[in-house]
Amino acid sequence: MSENNNDLGAFLAGFVIGGLVGAATAIILAPQSGSETRSQLMNQSQDLRQMSNERLQQVRQQAGEATKDVRDRAGTAFADARSQAHQVTGQMQEQARIVLDAGKDRAGQVRNQVNSFVKRENGTATE
Repeated sequence: MSENNNDLGAFLAGFVIGGLVGAATAIILAPQSGSETRSQLMNQSQDLRQMSNERLQQVRQQAGEATKDVRDRAGTAFADARSQAHQVTGQMQEQARIVLDAGKDRAGQVRNQVNSFVKRENGTATE
């Protein structure tokens, strides 16, 4: 996209410079009166201004379209990233639940073993 902007800038510069050089050459070499030359200069400058304005509008439109395209792509990428983050978060929460449940089960087993051991030791101590 940057390369296109450089190409467009070079084109516009060449277009404007070429138009000015051509107009100046035509005016200098054309044998006519001063009023005719001034009239011709006015007409050519108006034509050049109109062409420049038209080209400026085209560039503005293209820039607006490019900006909209970038915004759309960024919005889509952001939505995708958010969705993936939610998915990963959900997976991590599920894994945490599994580990927690396994830890609770193991803690229950250890508690039962300790209770059994204490009961056995108490039973042996009272006999």
